[in-house]
Amino acid sequence: MDKELFYKYAPILLISIALIFQYNLFVTPEKLEHTHREILSEISQVYITKSEFGNVKEQLADINKKIDKIYDTLIKERSSQDGFNNN
Repeated sequence: MDKELFYKYAPILLISIALIFQYNLFVTPEKLEHTHREILSEISQVYITKSEFGNVKEQLADINKKIDKIYDTLIKERSSQDGFNNN
């Protein structure tokens, strides 16, 4: 009876094993490490780190302060040329 049961389900078992190998359903550690390295390299090309973001944020804040100073200076010069006093 065991042989008959085995013969009955053998084709299904063989097809299942063939599909597992054909579609690479189980990943080897080497393939996983290779994929991991690819993902890390793609991420490093697209995104920046937190420290780089902090540096850019500081630079933008400095640029904003400088623009505000230039704007204030232009307003003062313009108002002094028009003869208006802000005092």
